[in-house]
Amino acid sequence: MNQGPFTAILADENAVREVVGQPMELAVKKSLPKLDRYCREFVERSPFLTLATANDKGKADVSPRGDQPGFVLILDDQTLFIPERPGNKRADSLTNITLNPNVGLLFLVPGFDETLRVNGRATVVNDPALLERCAVKGKVPKLGVLVAVEEAYLHCAKAFRRAKLWDSESRQVRGEMPTLGKMILEQTAAANEPPSVAEVKVVDEFVEDNYRNELY
Repeated sequence: MNQGPFTAILADENAVREVVGQPMELAVKKSLPKLDRYCREFVERSPFLTLATANDKGKADVSPRGDQPGFVLILDDQTLFIPERPGNKRADSLTNITLNPNVGLLFLVPGFDETLRVNGRATVVNDPALLERCAVKGKVPKLGVLVAVEEAYLHCAKAFRRAKLWDSESRQVRGEMPTLGKMILEQTAAANEPPSVAEVKVVDEFVEDNYRNELY
């Protein structure tokens, strides 16, 4: 890692603890080895989670997963199943899991400032019985992620309170930035060759059609 001009690098846990101190006892004790009734209800209410993975070389990735509340199946107190809906086929999370099973999940519930964190070990599966349970509008996902829960705990609301994430007054105007198609085309364009209006229109129309017809 290029540390550049920075010199105040904290290189180990002891150095970090000298600054932040030790966690309060309850913050340590709240970590559970399985899902209790409150964790289960949080998962059942959640329409959105982030899935953190890393490959065998440690290269990390965080990917969003979302659907109607209850889309993540709770098979038992130590097992979750996340259906893999259609995406861009990069499959970063899935390929990472085949190389390194360690995953972290962060569950969000609209209107809740608290979150649920779940850590465990994952496998990519194509079990027909599980996948059938996740069908939407007759469309069955091709794959899913099975998570063996090793740690679960509720996280406090400070980050969300600072961000005012659910506050209507903090909503930003999407139109103040270009469309997704325009931004990606410009990011991937050759030097001094910006995309044409027609090219942007084609990509934007493709994206919107994909949203309408390929969610499942």
